[in-house]
Amino acid sequence: MSADFSQNHFALFDLPQRFRLDSERLDQAWRAAAGEVHPDRYAQAGAAEKRVALMLATRINEAYRTLKSPLDRARYLLSLSGIDTREDTDTRMPSDFLMKQIEWREAIEEAQGRGDPTRLDALAADLQQQNQQLLQQLAQALDDSQDLDLARLLVRKCRFMEKLGQEIDEAVEALLS
Repeated sequence: MSADFSQNHFALFDLPQRFRLDSERLDQAWRAAAGEVHPDRYAQAGAAEKRVALMLATRINEAYRTLKSPLDRARYLLSLSGIDTREDTDTRMPSDFLMKQIEWREAIEEAQGRGDPTRLDALAADLQQQNQQLLQQLAQALDDSQDLDLARLLVRKCRFMEKLGQEIDEAVEALLS
């Protein structure tokens, strides 16, 4: 068991430091790393060794969750470059994007008011498609052009989309209850 807590998440799993990653390779690397620090392997170990194994297991799981999520992976890559996405404080967005947000919210409210789960499903599908386009743009900004300012904006846009998705889920849940 190597207790190198200074490795970044990508190095921890021996993956290239890129937005685009092989999720199967990530899964395999996580399983192997998690297996090395599994509590069963340290049942007879001393207290200090058990603590280190637990800390490593926590770090491995945190790194895995971060890299598994495209949005969290993008945030992490930006943070490695010293960029804070400021998602909670910087709400400036292009006006066309904000107008689309308003249209989606109105459509969600209308569908919920009508009790129309089919329309909510269609909105969710549209949102998913838009989000996939944003993630493709994010991959290009981070991996191809290294445009970190654009990547920061795209992460903030994805966060807006995530919130819209939550609103749709809540609207569907309200209709089903």
